[in-house]
Amino acid sequence: MKTPTTSLLLFGFVLLFSFSWATVAQTYEDFLRCLYNHFSNSIPISKVIYNPANSSYLSVLNFSIRNLRFTSPDTPRPGVIVTPLDESQIKTTIYCAKTHGMEIRTRSGGHDYEGLSYVSTVPFVVLDLINISSIVVDVENRTAWVQGGATIGELYYRIAEKSRNLGFPAGLCHTIGVGGHFSGGGSGMMLRKYGLAADNIIDARIIDVNGNILDRESMGEDLFWAIRGGGGASFGVILAWKIHLVHVPSIVTVFTINRNLEQDATNRIHKWQSIAHKFPQELFLRVLISRVNSRQDGKQTIQAAFNSLYLDEIDQLIPLMQGSFPELGMMREDCTEMSWIESILYFASFPSGSSLDVLLNRTQLSTQYFKAKSEYVKEPIPLIEWNRTLDLFFEEDAKFARMHLYPYGGIMAEISESSIPFPHRAGNLYRIQHEVYWKEKGAEESERHIKWIRNLYRCMTHFVSKSPRAAYINFRDLDLGVNNKTGNTSYAQARIWGIKYFKNNFNRLVRAKNKADPENFFKNEQSIPPFQTWWKKWGVYENMALVTVYGLIIIFASRRLIQRC
Repeated sequence: MKTPTTSLLLFGFVLLFSFSWATVAQTYEDFLRCLYNHFSNSIPISKVIYNPANSSYLSVLNFSIRNLRFTSPDTPRPGVIVTPLDESQIKTTIYCAKTHGMEIRTRSGGHDYEGLSYVSTVPFVVLDLINISSIVVDVENRTAWVQGGATIGELYYRIAEKSRNLGFPAGLCHTIGVGGHFSGGGSGMMLRKYGLAADNIIDARIIDVNGNILDRESMGEDLFWAIRGGGGASFGVILAWKIHLVHVPSIVTVFTINRNLEQDATNRIHKWQSIAHKFPQELFLRVLISRVNSRQDGKQTIQAAFNSLYLDEIDQLIPLMQGSFPELGMMREDCTEMSWIESILYFASFPSGSSLDVLLNRTQLSTQYFKAKSEYVKEPIPLIEWNRTLDLFFEEDAKFARMHLYPYGGIMAEISESSIPFPHRAGNLYRIQHEVYWKEKGAEESERHIKWIRNLYRCMTHFVSKSPRAAYINFRDLDLGVNNKTGNTSYAQARIWGIKYFKNNFNRLVRAKNKADPENFFKNEQSIPPFQTWWKKWGVYENMALVTVYGLIIIFASRRLIQRC
C-alpha cells in the first residue's frame, strides 16, 4: 500500500516529467517556427523540413542509416530533419538551432559506425546534406570541388567522366558521404601511393557557429588543419572540399586469392604482416579474414582473401610477387587488368561488366546490424597467437565476423604525424578493422555479438599498439570513451578517447575548437571539446534548470503538506 509520501512524490515526478516533455515539444515548435520565418518563400518548405507528423519522415530518416542497430523503435529520433537545398538554409538551420537550444547532428552519407550523425539523447535536429552534392572537376589543374553531401561513388564517377588517368585516394564503399569521410582522414586502396583523402585536400568551405562561410584563407590554418582528419562535425558544417586529383595509369591490375586453414592460410597471414608494408608504393595487398564453408567437405573453415590493387600492368606484378611473396602462389590467371575506375567497381563487389552508373546510386546494397573496432600493429603478431585468434571465429556469434588487415608503409611512412590530425603514420605495419554482423533483431542479440567482438579486441591487447592503443576515427567506437551527454565535458575526460584517435594531435585539436566554437555548439559523444566547458549554455540548459527547480518545489511542497497532516 502506497504511503501519502510515496503518492505525493510520484505525483510530483509525473508532473515534473510532463513539464519536461511539454518544454521539449515547445522547443521543437519554436525551432520550426523560426525556420518557417527565415526560409526563402521561393522553395516549398515541405520539400526541405520533415518532422514525425510527415508521412515521409521515417523514409527520409532511414534512407541513409547504414547500421540497423539504430533503427529500433527505442532509438532516439530527431524532432526535425532538415534537407537544405542551398547554403542559406544551412545558415538558417544553425541560427534557429542556436536560438532555441537545439543540438545539430550533421549527416552526409550516414556511415558513422555509431550513428552519431543521426542519433542523440537530447532534443536534436538532423541536418542532412543529401541535396548539397555538386561536383566540379577541373582536369587541366587536376583539382575538383566536391560538396559535403556528395558520395565518393559520385566523385569517382565525375572524375572518370573527364579523364581516364585521374583518380582520388579515398574509400571503397560508394555510398559514403565525403563530408564525414574526408574530415576523418579517408583511407582507401591507394593509401600507400598517395596517402589519405585528407592528405590531398587543398581548400575547403565551412559554415561556422556564427553562420560565417569560411574558406582556407579566412578560416586560418589552425581550423583548416583541424577539419582534415579531426572530424568536421566538431567545428562546423563542411560545405565543400577542394581536392588534388592524382595520376592513375591507364591500366591497373587486381587480384583476389583465397586461402583457407587447410591451405595454410595462417602461415600466409603471418608472412604477409612482415612484408606487405615493404612493397613498392604502387602495390596495396590487404587481407580479409572471415568464416566460410570449406570447398572440400562443406564444413566451416576460416578463409583469408588476399585482395590487391597494383597501379601497373600484370607483367610488372608477377616477378614482384614471385620474388617477395612466393608463398601466396599467385599465377597470371589470378590477375585481371582493367582501368582504375573499373577497379572501383571490382573492390565494391559489383558484378563484372556493371555500368559505372551504379556509382551514382546512393542506396546501400544491403544493411545489417553490426559493431566495429579498429587498431594498429607495430610488430608482427606471433604465429601461435594467430592460431588462437582465428579459433575465435568458429564461435557461434562469429558467423558473420570479419577481420580486415590494411598494410601501411609507402608514402604513409614519409608523412609527418602532425601534418594533419590523423597521426597513424611511420612505425605501423598495418591497421586492423574488426567487424561483427548479425541479422536478428533485439537488444539481446545485439549484446551477444557485441560481447564477442569486445572479447576478440581484449584478446588482441598484447599484440597491438600501446600507450595509447590507437584507433581510426572513421571507424567510430564508443567503447573507447564518450563525452557527457549535456556537452559539459572536461578536457581530461575527452582525452581518454581523444589520444587513441589523435595521439598528441588531440591537444592542438582542442585549441582549434577553443577558437572556432568556444561554447561547444557543435558536439556529439566523441566531438572535440573546448578547454573551458564548465559554463552552462542558456537555452536547452535553461529549460533543464527550470525543470529541476519546478521538481524541487513540488517535492518540497509535498513534504510540507505531509508535515501539516
